[in-house]
Amino acid sequence: MPTRASALLAAATVAALLAAPATANAADGGHGPKLKGQRVGYFTQWGADSSAKRVQDSGQAGKLTVVNYAFGNVSADGTCFETNDAGQGDARNDYQRAFSAADSVDGVADAPGQKLKGHFNQLRKLKAKNPQLRTVISLGGWSWSKYFSDAAATDAARKKFVSSCIDLYLKGDVPVLPGAPEGGAGAAAGVFDGIDIDWEYPGGGGDAGNVVRPEDGRNFTLLMQEFRRQLDDFGKKGGKKGDKGRHYLLTAAVAANETVADRLELPELSESVDWLNLMTYDLHGPWEGKGPANHQANLYSDPADPDARRRSADTAVDHYQERGLPAEQIVLGAPLYGHGWTGVAPGKRGGLYQSATAAAPDLSYREVNALPGKVYVDRDHGASWKYDGTTFYSYDTAEVLTQKARYVRWNDLGGVMVWSLDGDDAQGSAIAALDRGLRRD
Repeated sequence: MPTRASALLAAATVAALLAAPATANAADGGHGPKLKGQRVGYFTQWGADSSAKRVQDSGQAGKLTVVNYAFGNVSADGTCFETNDAGQGDARNDYQRAFSAADSVDGVADAPGQKLKGHFNQLRKLKAKNPQLRTVISLGGWSWSKYFSDAAATDAARKKFVSSCIDLYLKGDVPVLPGAPEGGAGAAAGVFDGIDIDWEYPGGGGDAGNVVRPEDGRNFTLLMQEFRRQLDDFGKKGGKKGDKGRHYLLTAAVAANETVADRLELPELSESVDWLNLMTYDLHGPWEGKGPANHQANLYSDPADPDARRRSADTAVDHYQERGLPAEQIVLGAPLYGHGWTGVAPGKRGGLYQSATAAAPDLSYREVNALPGKVYVDRDHGASWKYDGTTFYSYDTAEVLTQKARYVRWNDLGGVMVWSLDGDDAQGSAIAALDRGLRRD
């Protein structure tokens, strides 16, 4: 995933026509209209435009099956936790901040003595208005993956970690923190319908300072198996006699990078997870400050690409399938933001593959759309960019998002995921574009 910092500058899937579509059903608590496949959107805890009301009013909510709330942190002692310490947690946004009637999904203001406020309460209200929608807590991300390796290292550590996450996010036992009345046993019960693991990355390649072990790939498999066991046990507790109980989702965000992917035991992982969200974006970006200006999320490889790796979403999908992940468990990631370069000469194709003088700030989908310049769409390779004669932004236009959704449908994949919902415009144009691609013409 992009860093929290880059998101401040600046997952709706659609899916495949599966033989047995993974849609909301009675056992999962859903009773609304069925949507083909998974439409996953990441909802950022910190974004200035992160608002459940905005997700509702823009029309996004009715076109999604899952909202992934990003992120929960992993402590140094290997547990899920809530805090208001800078850089460690944001309990205020999670469940303490009072929402006014004007900012609330249902038009009802939070009351002073309410035990649950913040985004958690608004997500609960969002689900009430959209019965097909499930919400999942996403753990880790680029900035908060430091201690995953420790939490997964031993059987005892895995049991402790998983149990703490279920207690906090599914049982809803959020703590009452100093200076704030919110929280308490069961205060957040019913908010989340599962857990998403965004460990960046098992075996290394993530943020500086992350704990890394050679056996991380194996331990990741064992961690997901432990999550599946405890989630299934928890789901059975509320069921009637003879019932299979409630199914809680277990997913993970995984890298498009083949080196990282090859550390994962995909056939075994597939037995524990509902699906994997492929982060098929950030293929190129501002860390390549001098360019060449290149696609960050192209669907297909371009033979003219000066990067000999010729990375693409399609290549990543093929690699995961070849390594043992079933197509129906692959959810294709798409970015709702753009990576940019400046000091880019025109060349023959509107700045594409030209050197740059510096990186430009990351911008959201709606911000790139508002920039001056010419939009270029390469339909053959499922890519688009905007160029104004000197500054180049690689981003997915609505046309390319629709093309990606059709790719998912035609290839019987599990769905589409976006990072992140707050990057869309007020009309939900990006999510609507994905929705168009998932529907039969």
